[in-house]
Amino acid sequence: MSGRLGAAIAEFLSAHADKEFAPKRRELLRHARGRVLEVGAGTGFNVRHYPDTVTELVLTEPRGALLERARRRGEETGRPFRAVQARAEALPFEDASFDTVVSTLVLCSVANQDEALAEIRRVLKPDGTFLFIEHVRADDPKAARWQDRLERPWRVVAMGCHPNRATLDRIEAAGFDLDALDRGALPKSPPIVRPMITGSAHLRTVASKARPETAS
Repeated sequence: MSGRLGAAIAEFLSAHADKEFAPKRRELLRHARGRVLEVGAGTGFNVRHYPDTVTELVLTEPRGALLERARRRGEETGRPFRAVQARAEALPFEDASFDTVVSTLVLCSVANQDEALAEIRRVLKPDGTFLFIEHVRADDPKAARWQDRLERPWRVVAMGCHPNRATLDRIEAAGFDLDALDRGALPKSPPIVRPMITGSAHLRTVASKARPETAS
């Protein structure tokens, strides 16, 4: 799939879901503050939802065609930002340099979740916040088996997306403790990518604690 075609498909799918997904973006991003890094910005649908508590915004995206769309969308908002082409597994930033790191529907498609999360941990300040919305492996065993069966064809048509990743487990294994966690469903999406988590986390400095969780 060419970069331009992939970008067009990503734009179409994001625009299709944005009417229902936009409130979730706003609710998550209202917690962003200070110097903010968005990993895997895609075509830039988050930019307009960042609050005034953000003093600097940096967008990263590995695909140049998607990053160009994100750049244009960001410029339409009039908000100052910087766009950098970079993989989540190799962020070109100094250690402990961001107050907030944001990931929305990104960890499903990175080549290596553990490497990406290690990089997020590296660039986040000790008192910083990791904000995320991700679709995840289903808790229901029957639904999870379907995710496993369809993982390979879905990955081909959905730009490398893995529908069956146990992303929450990997976030915690990467050294994050959860501050908040909501479970829900990704709007207007096929069943294999519908289970969704929204949350915030901080760098672990003490022994693990129980997951904070509220029903959606």
